[in-house]
Amino acid sequence: MTANGWLQILLLLAAVVILMRPLGLYMAAVFEGRKTFLDPVIRPVEMLVYRLCGVKHEEEMNWREYGTAVMLFSFVSMLLTYAIQRLQHILPWNPQGLPGVEQALAWNTASSFTTNTNWQSYVPEATMSYFTQMVGLAYHNFLSGAVGIAVAIALLRGIARKQSSTIGNFWVDSTRSVLYILLPICLILAPVLIGQGVVQNLHPYTTAHTLENGTQTIAQGPIASQEAIKMLGTNGGGFLNANSAHPFENPTPFSNFLEILAMFLIPAALTVTLGRMAGSPGHGWAVFSCMLLLWLVSVFCIYAAETHAHPLLHGVDQQHTALQDGGNQEGKEIRFGQAGSALFAGTTTDISCGAVNGMHDSFTPLGGLVVLANIMLGEIVFGGVGSGLYGMLIYVVLAVFIAGLMVGRTPEYLGKKIEAFDVKMAMLYVLIFPLLILVLTAISVLAPQMGLSSLNNGGPHGLTEILYAFTSAAGNNGSAFAGLNANTHWYNIALGFTMLSGRFLMMVPMIALAGNLAQKKSVPPSPGTFPVNSSLFTILLTGVILIVGALTFFPVLSLGPILEHLLLKQGVLF
Repeated sequence: MTANGWLQILLLLAAVVILMRPLGLYMAAVFEGRKTFLDPVIRPVEMLVYRLCGVKHEEEMNWREYGTAVMLFSFVSMLLTYAIQRLQHILPWNPQGLPGVEQALAWNTASSFTTNTNWQSYVPEATMSYFTQMVGLAYHNFLSGAVGIAVAIALLRGIARKQSSTIGNFWVDSTRSVLYILLPICLILAPVLIGQGVVQNLHPYTTAHTLENGTQTIAQGPIASQEAIKMLGTNGGGFLNANSAHPFENPTPFSNFLEILAMFLIPAALTVTLGRMAGSPGHGWAVFSCMLLLWLVSVFCIYAAETHAHPLLHGVDQQHTALQDGGNQEGKEIRFGQAGSALFAGTTTDISCGAVNGMHDSFTPLGGLVVLANIMLGEIVFGGVGSGLYGMLIYVVLAVFIAGLMVGRTPEYLGKKIEAFDVKMAMLYVLIFPLLILVLTAISVLAPQMGLSSLNNGGPHGLTEILYAFTSAAGNNGSAFAGLNANTHWYNIALGFTMLSGRFLMMVPMIALAGNLAQKKSVPPSPGTFPVNSSLFTILLTGVILIVGALTFFPVLSLGPILEHLLLKQGVLF
């Protein structure tokens, strides 16, 4: 660990804290229908979109109508993305003449980008045309992020409203998410990235002649525009196979800092939006503090694991001392070093982005354990845009319920009594996630022809690779352990199903919870009401998250990265 590494972490925290409050208050104004400084420019465009699409923006929806709109929109856009991939060989902007994408891979990719996962079982520059990247995939980067924000705002309305049968209008919320939030920030971020050296063009790939009289194909394309929304919308799908470890996507330490900040920005700011819309700014800061604490612990653990001397080099002769002191350099981009890789890895797995600037498969067993555990917590440590907040609020409901049980009274949350239906919806949300991961991982491990045939590593590391794939898919993260070739019929189909289930099966009970909360009366606080804006609540919430995660996943983690670490100390490699 170095002073430079700690400085990077502190500068990132400072930037997040400075920017999150104004952005959070701005988003609250957008979704509450109040005037913003962008109204003179964007409001006419917004009204035009409603007229062209036949949206009655003044009408609101109940939770069933809102949920139906989310599902229908996502289903239709998924079909569109599938069709674009299959037909890309006859569509424009394909200077490389790439063929149409194979059926199972097209299904997997359409599922991936529709769910804001952006899992990639393919080499992007050798598989997807410019048209597919820009119209099929970058389109979803905006819209899947907008869906997550819209659903989170619907839940915030459910918390804030009293005896209301509606929670907003999905078409209005998603349109405003794009026009007022995602697009303006991307219009600022993309040119800055271009200034740092990120490529942006529509040229055919360049063939270079090497010093050894060979040839090398250098991929390029409209990268900066997709890079901006890839990070801001917590999508993570790279234009190039090496993702943010590639100098065309992430050329400088400053661009690396900007990309991490872009991941952080909206999920952190939404906690301020929570406090403003719910009428309890202190509650928003309590939720933020819980997220921040878990993020700091994860980054510290990864950083420590990757800079610690490798067990097999411990005690070797003096000539290897420098190598030993350097820790684990494998899988790290040397432009950013271990600190930059640890900070990026901890952030991308906490914030459900999935972009990488290092290879998680090459991390130490304990470093790999932390990035895996980050996702297993439910992608709620800031999490994806919108989805991280509503996932965290599910745990807030559980924490309030547990607090109510401890004092022997009906639990209350911001003036709403938490009753049986609310707890059932929260538990349904919590149980679906591990069910998807553990069942499909078990099937893959027990079916050698399907799950093990494309595995490059055996033993506990191989189990971790399979476990990570299904965890990443169910958590809509999208990062991967590179040792597993997931571009097979089984993994393309199974992971596509997992991504869709991890997004929409968990979204439905959350929208139902929003509708039920909106209908409740508000009750005044009493001496027995547990305050949700205190440090004690932050501690309780953090404890609930860690206990639920440990009880659910500790057994399988014991067979994977924990066992690998113990065997590594005995000199056993996989």
